[in-house]
Amino acid sequence: MPNAAPPDSSIPQGKRLRFTQAPLSWLYALWKFWRPHTVIGTSLSVVGIAAIVLAGLGSNNIAAAGLLLEILGLTTAACLLGNLYIVGLNQLEDIAIDRVNKPHLPLAAGEFSVADGSLIVAVAGLGAIGLALIGGPWLLATVGLSLAIGTAYSLPPLRLKRFPFWASACILAVRGAIVNLGLFLHISDRLNLPLTVPGTVWALTAFILLFSIAIALFKDIPDIEGDRRYGISTLSVKLGQRTVFDLARGILTVCYLGMVLVAPWLAGINRLFLAGSHLLVLSLLWYASLQVPHGNPMATGQSKLAYPQFYQFIWKLFFLQYLLFPLACWLA
Repeated sequence: MPNAAPPDSSIPQGKRLRFTQAPLSWLYALWKFWRPHTVIGTSLSVVGIAAIVLAGLGSNNIAAAGLLLEILGLTTAACLLGNLYIVGLNQLEDIAIDRVNKPHLPLAAGEFSVADGSLIVAVAGLGAIGLALIGGPWLLATVGLSLAIGTAYSLPPLRLKRFPFWASACILAVRGAIVNLGLFLHISDRLNLPLTVPGTVWALTAFILLFSIAIALFKDIPDIEGDRRYGISTLSVKLGQRTVFDLARGILTVCYLGMVLVAPWLAGINRLFLAGSHLLVLSLLWYASLQVPHGNPMATGQSKLAYPQFYQFIWKLFFLQYLLFPLACWLA
């Protein structure tokens, strides 16, 4: 298979990093392997959901804060190890593709060998499950389902990333439903609170579900060259980058306008702040999107990194949502 991981001998020997020889360089390569934007997104998801739970406690939130900090440590560690397993497994399966699309990643650049990557992924997966077992049934369900979907996304024979619909479904299921609802139920359960999901959390979950579809679409736009070469039939390959860009931007527009429209009906939240902040971010999104050149980057005189830079900007908007929404709850 053209997208299978190459043997260790195909990775430049001189570039391999050893922790014992260059610990700082090795740790930096691990950070790249972990995909920093997903690390930040996962961490903010945990903290944001916890802040929403705490805001709902009212006068009791100070008493629960100490216990919540203990819960957050284990929960965040389990989720971050699960994140490392998912993104690491994807890189192990996409070394040849990443040499075209993302040559800076440690496996594609030869900083890690296939054996190195496999060991890191195995330890991360086992560590995530082990911590989730300690954390309780809701954390185990959250981490376990995320790892199962991440495996199906990257690993043959399913390798769902080959199919645009199922690739998007995997990302939105984990980032949207499983993380938000699972973490809310886990934290509520550990604090001995009723396991009833309020309207605010349902609204956030619906927003992130749609946002995750847009992330999945934006993710493939910069990678069209490698995906086409190795038979990954993404929507960007089928429809073209400009069409998918406009589609993803439209989905995000629906996300933000939908939150503005639903804000007056939500309880336990500052509705004016929620609506106003989302209109402001929507304006920022459109302004940034209009700065992205389309077509041949050499012909437009623009950097080839325009699409990747905009994709990272979209992740920043994702991060921002887990700051704005909890803040709206606290301002209620």
